Amino acid sequence: MANDGPVEHGYPHLETVRAAITALYRRLSYDTIRTFGSSVAPADVAFCDTDDLYPGAQRVARELVLHYRLPDARLIVSFRGMTHAANVELAAGPEYFVELNDRFRAHRRDIGAALAHEVTHVYLHRLGLSFPGTRDNEILTDTTAAYLGAGWLLLDAYREDAVTSQKLGYLTPEEFGYVLAKRALVFGEDPSVWFTSPQAYTAYTKGLELARHDGRQPPLTAAGWAGRRRYARDRRHAQDEHADAAAPGVPYSFAPQTGGQLRVSFPCPTCHQRIRVPVRGRLRARCALCRTVLECDT
Repeated sequence: MANDGPVEHGYPHLETVRAAITALYRRLSYDTIRTFGSSVAPADVAFCDTDDLYPGAQRVARELVLHYRLPDARLIVSFRGMTHAANVELAAGPEYFVELNDRFRAHRRDIGAALAHEVTHVYLHRLGLSFPGTRDNEILTDTTAAYLGAGWLLLDAYREDAVTSQKLGYLTPEEFGYVLAKRALVFGEDPSVWFTSPQAYTAYTKGLELARHDGRQPPLTAAGWAGRRRYARDRRHAQDEHADAAAPGVPYSFAPQTGGQLRVSFPCPTCHQRIRVPVRGRLRARCALCRTVLECDT
């Protein structure tokens, strides 16, 4: 939790974020992810300073548990002084003990954001899905929260001015915006209307720009002129060399198939699983993982 300190910006964890989205689709399946088409509603997790602290925190925790469809999970929320925003004890269940930073006694509107991260930990624990290492596992947790409809609360808790700052979670604001935008492009849901923080809205628009850029990379037909020209040059080089070829700085790579025909490999713009198709001009490809249909010019 950044508290009146410097907030990291940009996309330093982007590769791990993309790997987390792929892992979600592999573990949950397309059909399960589609059941999270509606995000947590702002009214369901609203918490004002006049609400009773403990009953209010339990109410918000219960709403998040219901969002993740964990009806038998019970969260016991308490507060204590700590460095991090919150902590959850991942035991066998069904009871899970969550500790929130004492800071939230006076900043109650952000309790939902802190709980969103911790309930996502419980959800992933029950799925048996994790990444090796604390850092990558926390990035997986933030990415899951944002992609499955609870993480907009974490971005909305980001506030920064010339004197103070606050950010929850391990992703940068722009990375949260990127994952929320990836979700928005899949479900047609605009989370920006729920933001109370102007800085959160700015981070979301930056993330949305990058998410849209993913869908404009060659060999997709939506790629721009410069990308198509570079792709054609790299393709000619691969055909002349008759060997595996991955140009630096681009997401695609070429490799020969049996019989000498070339194939191209590139990441799906939705789930980032790599797709391999033959190099033979215009074609339509369907990602087997997220079922996205892609118009390509290989």
